[in-house]
Amino acid sequence: MLWQKGRSSDNVEEASGSGGGSGIGGIHLGLGGTIIAIIIAMIFPSTRGIIFGLLSGDGGTASTGNTPAQVMQADASDPQVQFVSKILGSTEDVWAAYFQQMGKQYVDPKLVLFHGQVGTACGGASAAVGPFYCPGDKRVYLDLDFFQELATRFHSNSDFARAYVVAHEVGHHVQDQLGIMDTEQQLAQRGEPMQGADGLSVRLELQADCFAGVWANKSQQQLQWLQPGDIESALNAASQIGDDTLQREARGTVVPDSFTHGTSAQRVKWFKTGFQSGDTNACDTFHAQTL
Repeated sequence: MLWQKGRSSDNVEEASGSGGGSGIGGIHLGLGGTIIAIIIAMIFPSTRGIIFGLLSGDGGTASTGNTPAQVMQADASDPQVQFVSKILGSTEDVWAAYFQQMGKQYVDPKLVLFHGQVGTACGGASAAVGPFYCPGDKRVYLDLDFFQELATRFHSNSDFARAYVVAHEVGHHVQDQLGIMDTEQQLAQRGEPMQGADGLSVRLELQADCFAGVWANKSQQQLQWLQPGDIESALNAASQIGDDTLQREARGTVVPDSFTHGTSAQRVKWFKTGFQSGDTNACDTFHAQTL
């Protein structure tokens, strides 16, 4: 991936402190969070109860007393910061243009880099949560150490695999901007299940995968920056973090009733749907009869 061709975003910040508490209410783990959570569970068996509760949607509670961390402009001389800034800049350009075509205005999210733990409007979070989006403060949070884990433990060390992680979390921001997250909460309040193979959480996450695919399509049209093997690297990353694959590796069994993100095949399918169509209308997972 020729990521240097992109425009750098001014919306990358770095947390100068960390917030207290352990609440994760409202945080959407997305692609990266699932990977890093399962890594922690494998390395430290004593955490498995907490981690698997988190992955199944019943771990952690919202914390109302947390104060978002103080942030400052990220170090633009750091190569990883440069990379994230380029990818975020591309998402800004793609989604601003897309929203304009719909007669809407896209508001850029902030992306906050942190180390260890961070306070957010959704509660406190540690690096174990991995990259995530908090709708409470419209920010994407990323611990850059996650990229190393992505490479060493899941053999996804390509630039585009890392870009896919960022694009997925920005996809949650797009959902927030379009009111999809509000609709999800309304459906949940009416009794629609959040967990399970057809649950609202799975549908939300698969749509974020699809939106990441739409971004990949549009960014390629704008920049011509993808190289042979890039799409395959993203699909490989997606295939390794499906609920079924992670549960089989960690538990030895698959429990569809506890799914929160979708199977490996589903994650690959919906990213490909977004990439091949370049159209958010093709990403309507909430009305899809078959995920």
